[in-house]
Amino acid sequence: MATSRLFVAISARALASTAESLTLPQLRALVVLDTCGPVKLVALAATLGVNPSTALRMVGRLEGLGLVDRRTNPDNRREVVLSLTSEGHDLVTRVLAHRRAEIRKLVQRLPAEERAALIPALRALTTTAGEMAVEAYDSARAVRGIVDDPLDAAVSPTDT
Repeated sequence: MATSRLFVAISARALASTAESLTLPQLRALVVLDTCGPVKLVALAATLGVNPSTALRMVGRLEGLGLVDRRTNPDNRREVVLSLTSEGHDLVTRVLAHRRAEIRKLVQRLPAEERAALIPALRALTTTAGEMAVEAYDSARAVRGIVDDPLDAAVSPTDT
């Protein structure tokens, strides 16, 4: 639990340093969109472990802040496809860079032997948990129901 609290605190500090008005769940939604590209609303909700109406409210707030673009899928007008705006991508980049820098400082303070053991242990833990960030990009897209960008006809499935 202490390690969990440490990583949540690091993420909260990184978020507060760049975007005081966002919550950690909102940041997680932005990271999913940044990692996976355009996604259907229902896929985002499933990935976040929330119901679609909760995801829709979250997306509405993020869209209002100019961080998310929400469009109707032209191939299926009942589906909503979400993507990050350039401002959303820039925010995610800044927050993750701040978080990585803080984690790097902590890890560098460890003795070399403990530091060497830390990486494989954390990889095993995140793999066991099934965290999307450690899955191969194509695998994550297939498993999570993430779609190629139906709004960009210039992008073919083999380009992504």
